[in-house]
Amino acid sequence: MTGFRLSSSPLDALRPAAFGADPSGERMARIRRSPHFADGVFTNPVGAQRTPSGAMLKFLPTYFRAEERARRAPAGTVPVHPTTVADLAVPAASGLRLTWMGHSSVLAEIDGARVLFDPVWSERCSPFAFAGPKRLHPVPVPLRETGPLDAVVISHDHYDHLDMPTVRALARGTGARFVVPLGVGAHLEHWGVPADRITELDWHEQADVAGLTFTATPARHFCGRALRNTQHTLWASWVVAGPAHRIFHSGDTGYFPGFKDIGAQYGPFDATMVQIGAYSEFWPDIHMTPEEGLQAHADLQGDAAHGVFLPIHWGTFNLAPHPWEEPVEGSVTAGRRHGARVVTPRPGQPFEPADGAGLPTDPWWRAVAARPAGQPAAPAEQAEPEGVPEVSLRA
Repeated sequence: MTGFRLSSSPLDALRPAAFGADPSGERMARIRRSPHFADGVFTNPVGAQRTPSGAMLKFLPTYFRAEERARRAPAGTVPVHPTTVADLAVPAASGLRLTWMGHSSVLAEIDGARVLFDPVWSERCSPFAFAGPKRLHPVPVPLRETGPLDAVVISHDHYDHLDMPTVRALARGTGARFVVPLGVGAHLEHWGVPADRITELDWHEQADVAGLTFTATPARHFCGRALRNTQHTLWASWVVAGPAHRIFHSGDTGYFPGFKDIGAQYGPFDATMVQIGAYSEFWPDIHMTPEEGLQAHADLQGDAAHGVFLPIHWGTFNLAPHPWEEPVEGSVTAGRRHGARVVTPRPGQPFEPADGAGLPTDPWWRAVAARPAGQPAAPAEQAEPEGVPEVSLRA
């Protein structure tokens, strides 16, 4: 599938390459045929308001308040796990191993294949190297040491999920196929990824790569990389299924009832990787709170007491007004309350979901989290976090 264009403005020469390209030609024709494309834009499965009226005016004073700003980053050094290329070269004993690299980047080794979700290895998630949200911990593993890859999966085209320098490095250094939502291939081709290595899928479409089946599933979010967001690239969650295992990656999404449908059609899952960070009352429809993420996990699993819950989209970039550690604390609390198996690996720490006794559950973040003025650092054995929003699970 080929076809992309840049705008015809005289300012084209000033447009950063990281903005990517708009779909056109055959690619745009396919987008227009999508049942999820209406009135010139992709639409959500349930209506979503990105920023409620007047919300940004209320948000900005909160964002720049000194004490709250300090709590949005760790007070100490994040303990990145010292994974080596040799560690990742040893096959997973159970056939499924996950390595959370920070934020939404996860290396999944599943049934003999290797899949990298939403890889962001740059210092900033931004179109510019000198500005934008900066990493709060180093990348755990150099990109070249992640080992051979069969597929790179992208959930949507925001900068903290689709990183141009990382994509270019993967295109040069691996033979991996890029599996992406409809329209995102325009960005990849613009950055030099060969068209024959790009597979674009609409929701509920599937592709087979390296013995695995990749299915794009719905999410409640939006898209865009430039100043003018045309909503011409789709956002998706992903199901990846092999002969013996299946996993789910949420990408970015607000909560919606469709998780139950995804679980009924494609689940249950050995592991769900679900967004639980960068939420706010100012954008409640497009990112989930920890309780909502746990509800999504429960919906995806249905009645099966099956699979682990890996919280993602937290810890690496400061993207919201909540304290840095609040998303993972909220996830642990929600998991304890509802009997879910929540795993909390350090960035770069491989684990096998089937390894019940050896699952990573250490609350490592408590030793480095900033605390309110005058409050001592929380001990690692603290049973319950403070200040975590609590919302009951939906029936």
